[in-house]
Amino acid sequence: MSGCGCEVEIKDRSESKVLVILLLINAVMFLVEFGVGWWAQSTALIADAMDMLADAMVYGVGLYAVGKAASAKIHAATLSGWLQAGIGLLVIVDVVRRFIYGSEPASILMMGMGVIALIANVICLILISKHRKGEVHMRASWIFSKNDVIANLGVILAGVLVGWTGSRLPDLIIGLVVALIVFRGGILILQDARETNVQNSCSDSWA
Repeated sequence: MSGCGCEVEIKDRSESKVLVILLLINAVMFLVEFGVGWWAQSTALIADAMDMLADAMVYGVGLYAVGKAASAKIHAATLSGWLQAGIGLLVIVDVVRRFIYGSEPASILMMGMGVIALIANVICLILISKHRKGEVHMRASWIFSKNDVIANLGVILAGVLVGWTGSRLPDLIIGLVVALIVFRGGILILQDARETNVQNSCSDSWA
């Protein structure tokens, strides 16, 4: 059955299934975490929720790219990178706003929601792990999931420090760090997409 394309079809179905699950998990978690973050007045939770939104959008773009030509996958990864970087910048603006106008984050809600988000993202990381060395659109998904776990740990730490010190600064600092992680993830995706595009161009020129 060699040359029938069966392996490609199986690979595409596997990627699609994983991306659909990741999309649903991140979309639901965005709604829940953003609501809790707004109620808890937590910059870190809102930043993490926006990261979930970025990821959901990116997984949707990645899902579109499954089974398409390499150029479409590169374009999808590039769009994913810009979405991730753009949302990172929006969160940075929100951190500055809250630093100026103030906030009173609730540490218990931060820690509780942080743990729930961590569990969700560990599941996502496990699901995407076997595709982490795949094509550029799947590598992008791996980077997002890995960054999410780091961000969740930061939110939990922020909740602990807010409760311990009684200060809102840990929430603002961790929120800023999460935003920078989101932004950096977008830049890494853009770099990977650009390098992949160059490699493909060189391959085509030698063909």
